Amino acid sequence: MKLSEEQLKKITVDQGFIKEKDFSEAVKEAKAKNKDLEEVLIERNLIEEEQLGELIAQELGFPFVNLRKEIIDEELLKIIPEIVSRKQMAVVFARDKEGIKLATLHPENLDFIVNLEKKLGEKIFPYYATKGAINDILAKYKKPIKEEFEEIVKKGLEEIEVSVKKELPTIKIIDSIIEYGYQNKASDIHIEPQETKTIIRYRIDGVLHDILELPKAIHDFLIARIKILAHLRIDEHRAAQDGRFSKKFDDEKVDIRVSIVPITKGEKAVLRLLSEKIRRFNLEDLGLSENDLLKVRRNIEKPWGMILATGPTGSGKTTTLYAILKILNRREVNIATIEDPVEYDIEGINQIQVDPTTNLTFAEGLKAIVRQDPDIIMVGEIRDHETANIATNAALTGHLVLSTFHANDAPSTLPRLINLGVEPFLLASTVNLIIAQRLVRRICPKCITSRVLKKEEILKTIIGLPDVLEKLLSLFKTKESIRVYFGKGCRLCHDSGYLGRVGIFEILEMSEPIRELVMKRADASTIRREAINEKMTTMIDDGLNKVLAGITTLDEILKATRE
Repeated sequence: MKLSEEQLKKITVDQGFIKEKDFSEAVKEAKAKNKDLEEVLIERNLIEEEQLGELIAQELGFPFVNLRKEIIDEELLKIIPEIVSRKQMAVVFARDKEGIKLATLHPENLDFIVNLEKKLGEKIFPYYATKGAINDILAKYKKPIKEEFEEIVKKGLEEIEVSVKKELPTIKIIDSIIEYGYQNKASDIHIEPQETKTIIRYRIDGVLHDILELPKAIHDFLIARIKILAHLRIDEHRAAQDGRFSKKFDDEKVDIRVSIVPITKGEKAVLRLLSEKIRRFNLEDLGLSENDLLKVRRNIEKPWGMILATGPTGSGKTTTLYAILKILNRREVNIATIEDPVEYDIEGINQIQVDPTTNLTFAEGLKAIVRQDPDIIMVGEIRDHETANIATNAALTGHLVLSTFHANDAPSTLPRLINLGVEPFLLASTVNLIIAQRLVRRICPKCITSRVLKKEEILKTIIGLPDVLEKLLSLFKTKESIRVYFGKGCRLCHDSGYLGRVGIFEILEMSEPIRELVMKRADASTIRREAINEKMTTMIDDGLNKVLAGITTLDEILKATRE
């Protein structure tokens, strides 16, 4: 039973979780776009999905289960056929001597539950679960991709060997390639031509995996289909082309950015999947420690100044800035961005795409934005002297400026900006916070295990990283050994031992002593020493804390801190 607008208002507005004005605007959007009100409340970040789920469960009079925190045996999913689970939005998540625990969007559906009890001969205990969480579990019904493609292309491949005029089920193949990437949370899909075959590779949790080999004869058909979807020229084979399109999976829109380039063996396509779920990413989900989270929240409340996210390509800088923008995005402020490319469309924010063909560079776009009466500005990246100076001057004249910058760590960002030509007094006056970060893989929760590591093993493992070695050895002053965690590998994590990623951070908050060092053009080492004296948690410290907490592995931290 879907809750009515009045019921939702009672459990959210009347209980103080959502402001009445915000709720009314969500109601208007839901009606205008013909969407579920619950979905709009979550998309607008007015309430967390799990929190709303708990409130709905209480209103319905059923217990709530957060499926994302449950480790579900795949055999339990087979109790209910996939077609029934999808139709009823219900999955089995636990079973004990008392009976079966059923997570469902409709726990009040007594007909379904009674029939299920008769069929299975066991007592059913219904729990309310959110639609998004159930869809995540339903994805586990999916066949392995090799089996699925064998079924799709078997006949077509036989026919193409006889005549190239025979039509292959190309649409279905491309749809399956993309859907598999979505279901497995891949960020990129590579379709690479080789001498005699085509390789389909997926970047999952930052690592590329060779998943499938297809005959070379099918390659041109696949590329042509992608070009049609992305509105690119299908007769152009010698030039690079960029485009985009979108698809819907489980009621979620996925934006797909396409890059096609000619290589020696043919045309290679890379598809970047930009899921709406990333847009709903919250600051709390990034992996910041409680102390670092307080620093970030304290500084984004300031009406002017600069917040910089630093790190190498692919370290999650833009995701961090989007998470901050979500908090700052209110109707009473004017937010503008200049990006290359615009990763996600955010309602209520004015986003500009860099376009070199019209001389719309970061610097030129930033100049234009400043004349648009902004309160908050996001610059996709500070790359040159001109952009850096415009950004710092904008921060000095009453704007809150967010941007990314390439630097190894937080302290080295300041000297590097000075080397870029920014005056030290400008930096000292405008920079409020620097967030340095890397992404590391999370240990798979289903196959996590641990082992004891002794001092001798540490000495053999850590070579060429004195900072990490020093931190680890300090632990042995009070302990004979330390316990570290890792994933054994299972079907859920594709035998990698990892599932998902989390950030490791180094947050430098500007203080008077650090401002004085910047004015004196101090080097990064001097600034780092002062920041550590002021209790800055270094990236290595944050990483090791996550290792000891069983979130990631020592190998991941070593790999990330070597970059």
